[in-house]
Amino acid sequence: MSENKCLHCQRTSEQVPLLALNYKNETLWICPQHLPILIHKPTQLEELFPEAKDWDVTEHDHD
Repeated sequence: MSENKCLHCQRTSEQVPLLALNYKNETLWICPQHLPILIHKPTQLEELFPEAKDWDVTEHDHD
């Protein structure tokens, strides 16, 4: 079984809890410490995950 690793810090599920993300039929992982980066500044993940540059973080109306 391959180890799951955080998108940002590369720590494994043996080291920290990881949250699963599904994107384009692929499962990605992020640890709770780096979840704020995913939410607020996903472009900081571009080096490790190039498609992060396409993630829109602008506010959306929820009407």
